[in-house]
Amino acid sequence: MDQRKTTNMLLLALVIPVIFYLLHILKFIFIPLVFSMFIALLFLPLMRWLQRKNVHKYLSIGIVLVIIIAALKLGVDVIKLSSQEIMASDTQFFEKAETKITDLVISIQEGLGMKQSESNPESIKDSLLNKDALMTNFGSTLGFLNKTLTMVLMTMFFVVLWLAESINVQKLMHKTILKKKHAAIKAFRKIEKDLIKFIKVKFLVSLLTGIGTGLACVYFDVSFPIFWGFFAFIINFVQMVGSFIAVISLSIFALVELDPTSHLFFFVLAITMVQVLFGAILEPVFMGKSFSINIITVLVMLMFWGFLWGIPGLIMAIPITVFFKIIFEQFPSTKIVASIISGSDN
Repeated sequence: MDQRKTTNMLLLALVIPVIFYLLHILKFIFIPLVFSMFIALLFLPLMRWLQRKNVHKYLSIGIVLVIIIAALKLGVDVIKLSSQEIMASDTQFFEKAETKITDLVISIQEGLGMKQSESNPESIKDSLLNKDALMTNFGSTLGFLNKTLTMVLMTMFFVVLWLAESINVQKLMHKTILKKKHAAIKAFRKIEKDLIKFIKVKFLVSLLTGIGTGLACVYFDVSFPIFWGFFAFIINFVQMVGSFIAVISLSIFALVELDPTSHLFFFVLAITMVQVLFGAILEPVFMGKSFSINIITVLVMLMFWGFLWGIPGLIMAIPITVFFKIIFEQFPSTKIVASIISGSDN
């Protein structure tokens, strides 16, 4: 019996790295698949409500797709508005920013002991505006847009499959992980409830953070408030790390644009307080204690899924962790793992 248990453990140790390797190699399939599952879960209550109103399933799916497309169009419009805001700005800002960046680069190069000739402002300017570099960046941008569009289309396709129940999570859990039908239904309802709550709260907190950041830019006369508000909204979906990235990025930008006075200090303080208010105070209150996850677990999962899937992995790390936490709670042998994830003593 002990020999069989040891064999199973060795096989498990061999299979897990293979699974993670496949998740990494086939991320172009798994990222839209998992992301679409969260989107489908978000719209399941609406689907049930439409079903109670005797609306046909495929018409309900069409309504959901219209809502998703409208949300995507709104996001594209905000990006366009941000781009127009940047393009419409006067050249004095870019000249001032260029001067400060050049001075900063020169200071760094001198600090590293580089020769003065290598830190010539003209050479720095030419390297920043090098045609080949611009073309390379343009090509990289086109490649990124192409991949993003492909991911969006695949995600929409999988959303239709989830909502049409061509892929049924509850039945899949019943057939594979949880053999008892009642346990599968209970676990699925728990997953649905917690993930919907997480997505709603995260969207609301990110939206308020974006609005607060944009208003802070307007009040302190920092350029491109729409862009920075949208940036704070998007990056806030990355748990914990997103807040630091937003504050640091905007502080560096303000340091380039504004003179280092009390005006700059209070601006950095304002955007920091916005992140603390919505991210560290209101978000935990809205989530509730039942949704708590250990901080160490959050950091480990962010690093792990970020390594596997990049930025999408950072965004989906916490929902995936919640999914596995609920699954682990269903088995006595893995309840301790769920307790470690949640940070509870039970």
